[in-house]
Amino acid sequence: MLPLGDSITEGCCTAPEGGYRIELFNQAVLAGKNITFVGSLTNGPTTVDNKPFPMRHEGHGGYTISGGGNGGIAGTITDSAISTYHPNIVLLMIGTNDINDNIDVTNAPSRLGTLIDEIITDAPTALVVVSTIIPIAAPNGDQRAQAFNAALPGLVNARASAGKHVILVDNYAAFSKNPNYQTALKADGLHPNTAGYVILGDTFYGAVGALLR
Repeated sequence: MLPLGDSITEGCCTAPEGGYRIELFNQAVLAGKNITFVGSLTNGPTTVDNKPFPMRHEGHGGYTISGGGNGGIAGTITDSAISTYHPNIVLLMIGTNDINDNIDVTNAPSRLGTLIDEIITDAPTALVVVSTIIPIAAPNGDQRAQAFNAALPGLVNARASAGKHVILVDNYAAFSKNPNYQTALKADGLHPNTAGYVILGDTFYGAVGALLR
């Protein structure tokens, strides 16, 4: 399983880092199932539920979908990770930095669609789990996040209807159903706190848990 994205995939800004991957792994262990995370980067606790925690991921802090910020995950990062690790499942959560930093926001959904197609081309038999981005606290940031997220069902459904292995998970909805999410689930304007990462891990497990062995 390849966790692919930005600092939220990395697990910033909690201790220990590991983000949603900790709760996702926890739920798999409790269900007697196995997960091996893959990627070129490592962080997280050494053990979860007395089991060795697979620390690998492809979460790049400050990165965008493509271009601007610290760089885009599209292209070399994605291609290299898939060719090296051959994931069965890709967890894709990206776009927060594009939207927060107002980087080519109008074209952000189409750029995400291109990235999804890149992953599908690189790993045609893998399941691509595309996540909405969570609420952003910056002025007008949440309105931009909602507009970006609103385009995602169409992107995913078009590809699923064409027979591609791609599904959508709505982590924005999982966060925003708590009216106090900004204090209860966020470490800052962008990143979840520990409770918030549990929400993300739960949502991702709900999408992939039945597929694990």
